[in-house]
Amino acid sequence: MRVGKGDFSPEDCDDYLARRLTRDGQPLISEPVRQVITARSHGLPLYLDLSVARFLELSRNGRTPQPGDFDHDFPALVARTLTDLTPDERHVLRSVSLLDAFDVPLATRAAGLAHEGPALRLTERPFVREDSFGLWPFHLHGLIRSAVRNADDTTDDRWSERDWQQAAQRAFTTLDEQHHSSPGPGRLLLIACLRQGLRLARDHRLDLGWLIPAAWTYVSDSVWEPLAPPDTDTTELNTAADALVELLSALARRQHQHRSHTVARLTTVIDSHLLPDDLQHMALYYRAKAHRDLGNSPASRTGMQAVADGQGRLAPAARRGLAHLARMAGDFPTALTTAHTLVWEGRHHRVQGDIWWPHGDMDRAATAYAAARDEAEHHGVTGERGKSQAHRAFALAFTDPAAADSELALAEQLLASVDLRATTLITHIAALARDAGRTDADIDDRAKVLRADIRTAGVTYGWAVA
Repeated sequence: MRVGKGDFSPEDCDDYLARRLTRDGQPLISEPVRQVITARSHGLPLYLDLSVARFLELSRNGRTPQPGDFDHDFPALVARTLTDLTPDERHVLRSVSLLDAFDVPLATRAAGLAHEGPALRLTERPFVREDSFGLWPFHLHGLIRSAVRNADDTTDDRWSERDWQQAAQRAFTTLDEQHHSSPGPGRLLLIACLRQGLRLARDHRLDLGWLIPAAWTYVSDSVWEPLAPPDTDTTELNTAADALVELLSALARRQHQHRSHTVARLTTVIDSHLLPDDLQHMALYYRAKAHRDLGNSPASRTGMQAVADGQGRLAPAARRGLAHLARMAGDFPTALTTAHTLVWEGRHHRVQGDIWWPHGDMDRAATAYAAARDEAEHHGVTGERGKSQAHRAFALAFTDPAAADSELALAEQLLASVDLRATTLITHIAALARDAGRTDADIDDRAKVLRADIRTAGVTYGWAVA
């Protein structure tokens, strides 16, 4: 049994220690030892777990544990625990203290060892927790991770700063290898590798390396999973890794923040000039999108044009953005001409649907949105598929409310696995349009709530639709 979460009373601590190790129904840990452990633990369950592990290790080595063996605060206890491990086990423990979670191969490679035995033995230690449902099943408690990295290490093989840096680089490289060699769930593993890789790169000032293509893969599906724990609102950017953490954090969090906050965060990233050109264009493009959402068309147009002129990965998306801006300005001929040049990368079918519905040609718009949804399905782009279906439901809500029911249900199903706040608002607008004229639909109250949601999100272009 391992101790659960939450602080214990002194009585609970003593009871746990007395019951944790027994022989013939009697406690193995003597009362004087239990008293010292209890006093030093301050009720922290993790301290009790480590003390039990140390008691067992001392006993295995032929010693009778004494109260003085446990008269230490938490960091000192961790340091003593380090001395109880073999040199290779200490090497692995220090390496995995850099990681949020790990498996035996990752721990072995991060430690730079050629054999897995020390990592296997370490996973059997009581201070290593196991979650059989995790991508990486093992992890250290955060306090242990911090204590291992900051403990007053008196062992002969203690690490230098260069040793820690090299371990971080090995772990970083191994995450990339695991991501590309695994036959398992690609998106799930991508997010897990990004979270760990971003932390390693940020905390140890590593080159971006594989994080660059991983960032583009993350963006491509428009799913926007949170990338915590590195998700921060920091404005102190000193390295490319700092800037990339802030960029991806801002993109994910914009689904839950006012778009003006997104503009501010992305401006900080852009002005830092720390990112390579392609990622700099990513920041420019999404800031331009946020400006458009806020109704700031001139700033949006400037950003979109800069990205389009750069001829990078987001140039087709930027040309789509320029088509939207032309449409919003009432320049439909330019918008339609541009739409015909966009092809799949520029989401041509969805742009055409966005042009037809303001003209009242809802059936033509619905057909274009269906083509956009099917094309997204063919290319495996989850977010675009849901977005196109939501717009199709919106168009049909005006001409065929009965058909809109099933189209809205499909849109909600496709959007369930992604985080697209503006698109979700489109489905709410579609539901209002579908129910217009019904006396039992509470249209006015729902419209007020929807407008408040649009205002909170900072998606002011939604006012034109709502």
